[in-house]
Amino acid sequence: MLSEFVKSADWKNEKHMPVIECEDQVKAGECLPIKISVGKEIQHPNTTGHHIAWIALHYVPEGSKSSIEIARCEFSSHAASAEGPDTGPAKTCSTVSICASLAKSGTLYATSYCNIHGLWASEKVVTVA
Repeated sequence: MLSEFVKSADWKNEKHMPVIECEDQVKAGECLPIKISVGKEIQHPNTTGHHIAWIALHYVPEGSKSSIEIARCEFSSHAASAEGPDTGPAKTCSTVSICASLAKSGTLYATSYCNIHGLWASEKVVTVA
C-alpha cells in the first residue's frame, strides 16, 4: 500500500510537513480561505537538487468513502538556469492559498512531495455549521 510510504511529523520540527491553516468552523456554502505551506517553521531549501515538487489538497466529507481533490499546485522554479543548478534568479516558496466552499463537515488532507524525501501528509478537521 502507498500509505506505508506517506510520512508525517510535527511541522514545528520537520521541514517537509504540509501545514494546513484555516478556520476550524465555517458556515455551509461560505468560502473558506485555506493556506497550505511546507517549511513553515524550518524552511525547506527548494534548490535544483532538493525541492518540493507539488502540494495537493483533498477533502473527505463526513461519512464518505472517497476523497475530493480540491487543489493541486506544481512548483517549477528551483533556481535552475543555463549557467547551472542553483544559479537561477527564481526559487519557489512552497505555499498555496485557495478558497473552498464546503457543504458539510469533513477532513482536509494536504500532501506534499519532496523529490528526495518522498510523500508527506497532514490533516485538519473542519466543521460546517
